[in-house]
Amino acid sequence: MTTFDELLALAPAPDLRRSTDELKRLKEELSRGPDPEATRRQHAKGKLTAPERLRLLFDEGTFTELEPLRRHRATGFGLEDRKPHGDGVVIGWGLVHGRTVFAYAHDFRVFGGALGEAHAQKIHKVMDLAEAAGAPVVGLSDGAGARIQEGVTALAGYGGIFLRNTRSSGVIPQISVILGPCAGGAAYSPALTDFVFMVRGTAQMFITGPDVVQAVTGERITHDGLGGADVHASLSGVSAFAYDDEEDCLADVRHLLSLLPQNNRELPPAVPASDPADRRTEALTSLVPADPQQAYDMRAVIEEIVDDGDFLEVHAGWAQNVVCALARLDGHVVGLVANQPAALAGVLDIHGSEKAARFVQTCDAFNIPLVTLVDVPGFLPGVDQEHSGIIRHGAKLLYAYCNATVPRISLVVRKAYGGAYIVMDSRSIGADLSFAWPTNEIAVMGAEGAANVVFRREIAASPDPEATRARLIKEYKAELMHPYYAAERGLVDDVIDPAETRAVLIRSLAMLRAKNAALPERKHGNPPM
Repeated sequence: MTTFDELLALAPAPDLRRSTDELKRLKEELSRGPDPEATRRQHAKGKLTAPERLRLLFDEGTFTELEPLRRHRATGFGLEDRKPHGDGVVIGWGLVHGRTVFAYAHDFRVFGGALGEAHAQKIHKVMDLAEAAGAPVVGLSDGAGARIQEGVTALAGYGGIFLRNTRSSGVIPQISVILGPCAGGAAYSPALTDFVFMVRGTAQMFITGPDVVQAVTGERITHDGLGGADVHASLSGVSAFAYDDEEDCLADVRHLLSLLPQNNRELPPAVPASDPADRRTEALTSLVPADPQQAYDMRAVIEEIVDDGDFLEVHAGWAQNVVCALARLDGHVVGLVANQPAALAGVLDIHGSEKAARFVQTCDAFNIPLVTLVDVPGFLPGVDQEHSGIIRHGAKLLYAYCNATVPRISLVVRKAYGGAYIVMDSRSIGADLSFAWPTNEIAVMGAEGAANVVFRREIAASPDPEATRARLIKEYKAELMHPYYAAERGLVDDVIDPAETRAVLIRSLAMLRAKNAALPERKHGNPPM
């Protein structure tokens, strides 16, 4: 029998040059991908490969891959004969606009991007590194869910991802980009992140697929109809952004990252502003009608105020009665929350309250000052709203504002009635500064409704009820709803010329930039869920 020493003597001597050449060949093989036919099928579906997506996301030549040689160790069901390098996910870090960002990208060409033990451990690693380095993490999802052949270990892998999503929540920005299927338990990771992007036609998210839905409920629906990009961008509110192609989608992911800080200990990145800080916004006087019943597009107001008219609207297709957007004022990032009179007259309803509350909470987590533009007639009345919990959902927005410690400025553009006025970051719930335009109406309710309640008997007893009602409405407006009523009582810091809006906001935010507000010591609050 040959001894170990004899076998060792027969082995070729180590040769670093030969080993390096072997490594180079292996890396070249990995860069070509698992199978040209698999790449062709991916492109035929209108989808890019994981490496192609990462090249679009990161600054050119900056991505560093980790664990490209990782293989699974599962056996059974033929897995022992299929052990491709990388195990269906590419992880690593690089630069986006010169700043460090971590990412993982499912590779659908390998096991359909399905998650197994090794696959999950790679994602765990990059998420842990992102948290430790204090840098954003981006997940590019295109996978077939849990790898069934690996059983419960695959499910445990998802659990580890969810735990890290939660642990990093409010600590580092987390962005999910859905570029293919994302079904079952896999859908809960994007739901835990700060922003979700989806691409029309190729991306779907759902807990149970169309076949299961039909088997259980008898309802027939397509994959896109159940969980496509437009469904989640306009109906469910799961997706903040929807795009027609991956290139535009990833370009906006880069843009969003340029507006966010690296972590919760930093301020968002500021840039030199070419738009003058003292630029007068004369157009606002014609954009906003004085008649409180007349609709207009609040996005035109935002465009006039912010630097170069450029803003990134979040959840543009969902709950359109509220506008949430990120923009810059004098080069500094701000979060804008605004009622939208062009949709449902700008009322607050369940979805609008949830949308704004989530946005306020996100801005507060990442040190983004808040500017609230108020033109709200109240909460949406109706049996469905009440039975569906408008009290609880409206309280989410109230809680988010009251809990926020970033600089907060509110501006009453036109009207602010009832409880909705309070909820839209009024002075009474902690806004640092509150301004109003000279046409503002701040009151418990509109003059017509108020007169009908306060003067009900007088109107009923009048020989000419309509004339009496008109006179009393006019008196109520003159007494309690004139533009300076709130300012006289210290509820508004100043009534300003609309043309000075941009300059006033910029000066105010500059003063508040060093704001230091602390919450009571506690484990955490208990917000309405």
